[in-house]
Amino acid sequence: MTSASLRRNPGLDTSKTMAEEATWYEKQGTISKAVEACQKGDPTAQRCLYEASNQNVYRLMVRMVGLQDAADLTQQVFLQVFRKIEQFSGQAHLGTWLYRVAVNEALQHLRRSKRLRLQVLEYEPMDDSSGRDKQIADEELLERALHGLEPDLRCAFLLREVEGLSYRQIADALQIPEGTVGSRLNRARRELKQHLLELGWEP
Repeated sequence: MTSASLRRNPGLDTSKTMAEEATWYEKQGTISKAVEACQKGDPTAQRCLYEASNQNVYRLMVRMVGLQDAADLTQQVFLQVFRKIEQFSGQAHLGTWLYRVAVNEALQHLRRSKRLRLQVLEYEPMDDSSGRDKQIADEELLERALHGLEPDLRCAFLLREVEGLSYRQIADALQIPEGTVGSRLNRARRELKQHLLELGWEP
């Protein structure tokens, strides 16, 4: 229920994750050219990079900091990306590097705010006979439970279950050992289930 519900929330789905986009660009042999152009300050290349990945960053930010601050934080992430693009060495996937910048911005924001602010995602009303009411209720519970996780656990969970990153990619994005990724994911799943049960979710 968790990963599927997270992926299908209205307005947040994209056809590919950033990891998939980065892999596609690498297969096409264009990623090095795009990065080189961005490093030279080429506005066209910067716009292309932004358009290819801003929805993925926004999706992550919604679930890290809430709807209220997600748009502003997404813009801040790309300001940092283009300021730091010269630091990208090509040793990691571009998508993984972008997630690293995004995660750092989200965690810094949460530390500054000193408290988690939750604004539940809004959903359009559904026909009672459609069978969607329970699904919507479950998705709302999932969003609430997700915000009950510590930020570090939430990051690992979202990068794995929503963005589809491998353990190695998550380790690179969060700059932690790969073994730590597994322990954080296990703890996140355990605590998420507990939060869901406390909120009244019935398996």
